[in-house]
Amino acid sequence: MSANEVLPKVLEHIDRDLDNSVERLFAFLRIASVSTDPAFAKDCKAAADHLSADLKSIGFDTSVRETPGHPIVAGSAKGEAGKSVLFYGHYDVQPVDPLNLWDTPPFEPSIKTVDGRKVIAARGACDDKGQLMTFVEACRAFKAVTGKLPLPITMMIEGEEECGSSNLLPFIEKNVAEFRKDVALVCDTGMWDATTPAVTTSLRGLLYEEVTIRCADRDLHSGLFGGAAANPIRILSRIIADLHDADGRVTLPGFYDGVAELPADIKAELDALGLTAEQFLGGVGLKVPAGEKGRSVLEQVSTRPTCDANGIIGGYTGEGAKTVIAAEASAKISFRLVGTQDPEKIRTAFRAFVHERLPADVTAEFIGHAGSPAIQLPFDSPSLKATRDALAEEWGKTAVTAGSGGSIPVVGDFKRVLGMDTLLVGFGLDDDRVHSPNEKYNLSSFHKGTRSWARILAALAE
Repeated sequence: MSANEVLPKVLEHIDRDLDNSVERLFAFLRIASVSTDPAFAKDCKAAADHLSADLKSIGFDTSVRETPGHPIVAGSAKGEAGKSVLFYGHYDVQPVDPLNLWDTPPFEPSIKTVDGRKVIAARGACDDKGQLMTFVEACRAFKAVTGKLPLPITMMIEGEEECGSSNLLPFIEKNVAEFRKDVALVCDTGMWDATTPAVTTSLRGLLYEEVTIRCADRDLHSGLFGGAAANPIRILSRIIADLHDADGRVTLPGFYDGVAELPADIKAELDALGLTAEQFLGGVGLKVPAGEKGRSVLEQVSTRPTCDANGIIGGYTGEGAKTVIAAEASAKISFRLVGTQDPEKIRTAFRAFVHERLPADVTAEFIGHAGSPAIQLPFDSPSLKATRDALAEEWGKTAVTAGSGGSIPVVGDFKRVLGMDTLLVGFGLDDDRVHSPNEKYNLSSFHKGTRSWARILAALAE
């Protein structure tokens, strides 16, 4: 029987086994796998061992691979014919500070009722143990019903996502043949809302620059030198202001090279969601969008490139007055990239832009941080269509295909090193308090997320 033919029985098993699934998740959540704090190194190892054993119990040939940091759980299981998939997740969690703001102990998971909804409360409930286990439980259900998986699946679960994933890329580069599959799956994103699923189809890239403007060889008395000496704060402020025109567009030459318009049908879908600037910005005390004119707020934060000053430092900033002209001023500037924008070309353009605006006697120095290009899943991808159809069957609504304004470096690594596109499907919600006290995951997200992955696996197997 095909995966779609056995799917109804798999879904029935997921429903019957929900209480047991929650208990398995609770056992995972009780492990305090805080990756950034060396005091929890043994807990991270315990989480890796726990997950490896759980995956072995459902037929995965899994091992705990050591790295210079926390270990990576890797393994695979054979399945019926179909696409071979790589599933990525992470077992590490954020620190729990401040502990006094938690309503219940962060590593003692419980079911609570919040705003009329049953939720799983614990650190890692959403990010990423709960999300990860939706996929594991879908695999478990197929094994329980059919004795096999619907398609070949390889797992890569790391333990350093919350502290920079410094050992993940070298691991991938050393094991290309093992992890190169037809498509990668990631469950570390969210839904459009509590009843509307979403597939994240793009991730913005990132370029980060620091620039320091230097003038005099020391801070100067503004009464003695004001009017004659170059002021680096004024020069830097003018440069930052010049980075945008009156319509909110970035003015770097060639900045929009590689930025494509959305397909008309995708743009229409986004417009139909009806997200207003007041709705999006109201929660942070704003109401008027400040991005490119003529673009919806959803485009501004997900599918269009940006330039932002993230910090300005210069002169005297202590209490009271000190009348000085600073010797130097610096700024941190970030660019979020889309399409095929080239981070290095934009870095070069930015530095030239600064140099062109320097008066005599003034110098600029730069610190360049690593840049990453944007990721875009082809809108005509058969895997994307199959996934959207599967989600629509489960949720009764068309899955939103939305871009993410943020960056997930591993997705770029999968594309660059392994040559794979990634399907990002998650069931988190905006109010899950990820990285904050009282993190939670809706019980419906866990239950229907598991059912959704079962449907997606069946669809990909076809």
